[in-house]
Order: sequence, then structure tokens, then C-alpha cells
Amino acid sequence: MIPWVALGTAPVPGGGELRLMRRGSEYSIMIGGTELMNSRLSGSEEALATLALERIGPRTAGRVLIGGLGMGFTLRAALASLAPDASVTVAELVPGVVEWARGAMADVFGETLSDHRVAIAVEDVAETIGRARGTYDAILLDVDNGPDGLTRSGNDRLYGPAGLAASLRALKPGGVLGIWSQGADPAFTARLGRAGFQVEEMRVKAGRGRGTKHVLWFATKAARRPEHHSPDFPRRGGSEGGPNPSRREN
Repeated sequence: MIPWVALGTAPVPGGGELRLMRRGSEYSIMIGGTELMNSRLSGSEEALATLALERIGPRTAGRVLIGGLGMGFTLRAALASLAPDASVTVAELVPGVVEWARGAMADVFGETLSDHRVAIAVEDVAETIGRARGTYDAILLDVDNGPDGLTRSGNDRLYGPAGLAASLRALKPGGVLGIWSQGADPAFTARLGRAGFQVEEMRVKAGRGRGTKHVLWFATKAARRPEHHSPDFPRRGGSEGGPNPSRREN
């Protein structure tokens, strides 16, 4: 059997350390004794992007935010689904993961990081989301193994009520928040609904064949309903066909 070889370590801001391992052509990123991701299991990470972008449909100059670079599987799937004039921002908290993507794991990432649509932000995705207002068509989060992950206090910034409210504000009307999780979390499903999203929960295969399944949530922000005025009656507060002084224009 081919042994695992340690390729490097990367400190996690706030505590902890990631380890990059390789066995032949297989890569693994671990924290402590827990494997966070493996290059042989990409099915659910790809589905996170593909299924979320199916839900928003084709959009001119679509803007997508990905939280967590990982091994680039969600990014690659997003690029395959998006138009040439789209843009994708990837927010990655750990600088070492970006360095691995451009170095030790360059063969896994291929040309994705050099795609003209891609920008990398080395920061907490919660900060990226918090600055946005109606900015993104889709936000895709694969952070810390999901809502019930390994660093609970950090998770609350994204998956608690305040974090979900920030994501709702950051999305355009009709936009989708996609979330990857290692397992189910009924309380989180309910929390998404209370935050104002229309929620779908799915189980998808971790790999190509039989075996482990992961959970994906697709939470949609309601689209704005167009205003309709009857042609037979004047608008309230104004003359027929004229401006409505009582209506605030945005």
C-alpha cells in the first residue's frame, strides 16, 4: 500500500492547523484526526454549484460568491455552469489553502484559478457577505463541514440567525444560498425558513458511486413581484398615468 506523505501545514486564524496529505495521486486535507476533504470525493461539492446555479437559471453577468476554496471542486463546477461574462469570488480564510492550490495541488486545480472570471479573497466569507447588499445571484458555502461543524463559534457568524439575515441581504431577489453539510440538521432547516428563505434540502452522493451521502440546502430569496396597475383606474394619490407622489421611488 502506498503510504500517506505530509506535504505541509497551514494555521487556521483563530486556532487549529490544517494538514495537506498525499498518497499517490490522492490528496487529503485534515484538521487533527478528521478529514475535511479528499480529492477522490468531489460529487457533493460539485453538486452544490451545479444545482444552485440551475435554480437561478441563466443570468447575464451573474455574480457568485463561494465560501471556502477547498480543493476547487465547487469552483470548477460553477465555472462550467456560468456564462463567459459571469464573475466568481472565492473567499478563503486560510492563506495556506490558497498557496496549496497554486503549488502542491496545482494538478488538482488545473486552470481554474487563472480563469478571467475568478477572484480570490483571503478573508472570512462572513466579512464578504456582511459588506454586500443585493450583490450576488448565488452564495455557495462549504465551510467547516456545515452548520454543525468543528468550530461552532465561527459557524454562528454564518449559520446563526444574524448570519442568515446577512446572506439574505447579500443576495439579489431570486438569488440562492447553497450550503454543504456532512450530515442532516433539522433545526438548521427550520432556521433557514424563519430567516425568510424558501428551503429545499437534498441528499447527494459524496463520490461517483455508492457510499456516503452529504446534505445540501438550497435557500432561495423571494423575487420581487412587479407592480400591476389597472388601466381602468387612476393610481391612488395621483392622476391617471401620472406620477404618484405618495410612493417612494428606489
